[in-house]
Amino acid sequence: MQTAKEFLATGTKFQLGFLETEKSHPKTRELSELARTDLRHAIATLAEIDCDALDVVSARSEQIYGLRRQIEETWASRHRVFLCGCGATGRLSLALECMHRERVAQYLSDTKGGQSAASELVVSFMAGGDVALVHSLEGFEDFPEYGARQLRDLGFCDGDLLIACTEGGETPYVIGATEEAAQMSQRSPYFLYCNPDTILCEHVERSRRVIENPKITKINLTVGPMALAGSTRMQASTVLQLAVGLALLSVPIPGLATSQINDAKGFCEVCDRVIVELKKYLSREAIRFLPGFIEREANEYLAGRYVMYGVNAYGITVFTDTTERAPTFSLTPFGHRQAERLLQLKPSLCYIYMADNKTSLEAWQKLLGRAPRPVNWTEVDTRTAPQYLEAFDFTERGARDFRTWRTNSAEHTDFRIGKNKNSLYWDFRDLQRGLVLPHELLPQGKNEGTGVDSLFAHMLLKTMLNIHSTLVMGRLNRYKRNLMTWVYPTNGKLIDRAARYARTLLQEDGIEISYEDTVHALFEVKKQITGNDSVVLATYEYLKKNRV
Repeated sequence: MQTAKEFLATGTKFQLGFLETEKSHPKTRELSELARTDLRHAIATLAEIDCDALDVVSARSEQIYGLRRQIEETWASRHRVFLCGCGATGRLSLALECMHRERVAQYLSDTKGGQSAASELVVSFMAGGDVALVHSLEGFEDFPEYGARQLRDLGFCDGDLLIACTEGGETPYVIGATEEAAQMSQRSPYFLYCNPDTILCEHVERSRRVIENPKITKINLTVGPMALAGSTRMQASTVLQLAVGLALLSVPIPGLATSQINDAKGFCEVCDRVIVELKKYLSREAIRFLPGFIEREANEYLAGRYVMYGVNAYGITVFTDTTERAPTFSLTPFGHRQAERLLQLKPSLCYIYMADNKTSLEAWQKLLGRAPRPVNWTEVDTRTAPQYLEAFDFTERGARDFRTWRTNSAEHTDFRIGKNKNSLYWDFRDLQRGLVLPHELLPQGKNEGTGVDSLFAHMLLKTMLNIHSTLVMGRLNRYKRNLMTWVYPTNGKLIDRAARYARTLLQEDGIEISYEDTVHALFEVKKQITGNDSVVLATYEYLKKNRV
């Protein structure tokens, strides 16, 4: 367990308050109040910020086309594309592989084909392995050597292409994988990130190394501050997933499909059409669609009840949003009967199951589109073992049995999300609503052989769920104004974030405490509270009472 002294000994390595993605967004300074008193205004504000972020992807469409060309050339040479990230960017990497596999399976189904090696053309991985999709493994993202090792373990070789995503542009794990790929393959790895080059190069040596490395191709998608300060699961991961998804899922599947997108102009037209449609849905539909669901789910938790998400489609996207609530708002992650650390905490507020699966491995297969890939580095963390991952049972029967045992038979309300013909539907208590998806998303003929329509559905669901869950947590007082005051610090970046936000609250009270003293107080407080309490607020109260 790291100490305050050990953290401070890393110097400025994890002190990242200067990054745009860590700053407070000027449009959401009163977000916590709006979540409780003016839900429609809160939804409109978050949707507006999402729409602004999407424009960044449109502005980079020619660079993204360059990535598309590299993917096409990689597959043509019979090599693989690897997708890498950490935390939210790790989950988006797994989601994009899942969409690729869904696309291959759908094409084979439509053409009555059999198996195809095309499914194996994309390999995704995240810090800690697939189990980190459920909950983070403390500290994994802080070590560049772990990223390099995981890349090698998956069989990356010369000719393969790595696409690495990091919201901040500074994650050591992702940088380690990227630099390793640049050494191992003559094909230049891609590095996508969301902060200005000048700031990163001035303050973060590891980022400067990547940005100035001619062997690495960069795509900068700076979107400014997050709607909830530091919550890069929102706008930053949205633009990264959309950018990589547009490149990856518009490339024709070798040996199976063709595509009508033949040049940069055609690709940019596709990007613009997708973004225009996403913005239309967010600006017109979010205010109509979301309020009732936000109110009802928040009321379940306020009444001491629980929610069970049931998914028949888009499972990876629903799963991602529900699991990312835990570190953002100090909630207990999903667990199982052998997860001893999690059993010491309150039960998670919600749980999830994949519909129509009989075994835990079948549920994992449906979630990921493939068999799970635990890293099995038990000398680093025993939770990377296959047995730990397989103990998570996301079948309907397994999920309900576990939750009955875990919550002493407490009431759970079903929240069903899925696909019904050409509609995305949500069903919760007495409220059922659907969003009709575009019938012809792309110009005539250009949908053939692409997965862009599926990407659109996943992206729309992601942004709607991000708004939904953020405002549910706002109604539960899980952040103050637009600061992540309930973030749980499991790595260097989050320790720094928690310390900075505690200092911000103190400064607003006219109390000035040094960064170093705040970190020491945070580590002291962390030993005294549970993982479900707010470390930021507890540190704030501790320092306010005991002014160092």
